[in-house]
Amino acid sequence: MSKYKTQILHAVDMRGTVSVIELSRMLGVSDQTIRRVSQPLVESGNLSKVHGALVSNRTATDPPFLARMNLNRDAKVAIAKLTANIIPDNASVAIDTGSTSGFIAQALRTKQRLTVVTNSAFVASTLAIIPGNKVSMAGTQLRDHDGAAFDRSAFDVIERMQVDYVVLSASMVDAERGFLVHEQCEVDIANAMLKNAAQAIMAVDQSKFIPQDRRPALRQPALKNGNIVVTDSNPESKFDTLMQGISVVIPRSGVVRQT
Repeated sequence: MSKYKTQILHAVDMRGTVSVIELSRMLGVSDQTIRRVSQPLVESGNLSKVHGALVSNRTATDPPFLARMNLNRDAKVAIAKLTANIIPDNASVAIDTGSTSGFIAQALRTKQRLTVVTNSAFVASTLAIIPGNKVSMAGTQLRDHDGAAFDRSAFDVIERMQVDYVVLSASMVDAERGFLVHEQCEVDIANAMLKNAAQAIMAVDQSKFIPQDRRPALRQPALKNGNIVVTDSNPESKFDTLMQGISVVIPRSGVVRQT
């Protein structure tokens, strides 16, 4: 696939719908070039064409957000409480769009004077109503299945913020490949959040350490020494190399295991 085809497909998949005029500005080419290069993508079914714009045909591979909120609920609640214990009053935090992040937002309602940036409408609405909080919603175009934003304005807001903590999630954890997600836009948002965060917290319940039929293919950014993984059970020994230098926090007695 040519460079321009790849860039067009990535931009449209990330944002859902992008006008031809905006794509021409982003890539620095003419409208005619955008139409010519994108035509094979339309013919192959990767994109659809509407008046003056291209639309992604990519379907979400994760279940809808509210359904995911109910999966392994007890584990996610426990993880949320542990994560909230790590984040103090007056902290600044970036939070992603995972279902576990939704529970973490609920647990953070006990904190005071948080500064929050998130691309999740659920997280933003949960924390914005707490007196003293300052909450920035990153993005304006929300996905219908989870209320998450991945448009250009989401990245603009996140890239301007410097935060104490970033809270991330993953669809699966692989001992060799690391923390995996289904969509490139999730990786891009995680990268943007991590660049401006002093500390990273990866929140994943134990079910994410089990192989899945619909295996995610994309790797989240690697965690660094001193970063934190919060989960509900001690990972198996085969994950020791992946967790090297990372603090693993589990519910039992608030244990912190440094590997």
